[in-house]
Amino acid sequence: QVQLVESGGGLVQPGGSLRLSCAASGTIFSIPAMGWYRQAPGKERELVAVIISGGTTNYADSVKGRFTISRDNAKNTIYLQMSSLKPEDTAVYYCASGGWNSGFRVGNWGKGTLVTVSS
Repeated sequence: QVQLVESGGGLVQPGGSLRLSCAASGTIFSIPAMGWYRQAPGKERELVAVIISGGTTNYADSVKGRFTISRDNAKNTIYLQMSSLKPEDTAVYYCASGGWNSGFRVGNWGKGTLVTVSS
C-alpha cells in the first residue's frame, strides 16, 4: 500500500490561492482513482475532488470553477490548485487513493494538511 504525504497547506487571505500536493511512496499509474477530501471543525469529512486514471475529474459543487485537481503519474503526485479561496474552505485537506465503482472507494488516506483562509 502506498503512503500518501500531503504538503502545501497554510494560512491564506480570502481571495487568495494555494496549491496542495500529495506525493505517493510508490507508483500511482495503476491506481484507479485519487482525490482530495476535507474536514472542517465540527463537520464531517467531504469529498472535494477526484481524478480517475483516464483523466476524468469530479468536483464538489462548492468548489467547481475555483479548484482544479491534476495528476502527474511520472512524479507519483497529485495536486489541488485552489483559487478564490473563501473562509468556508478552511479545513484539513486529506489526500486519498482507491478504486472507482460508480463513486470513489477510498482505500488509503494521507495524514492531512491544514488550510486556513482568514484575513
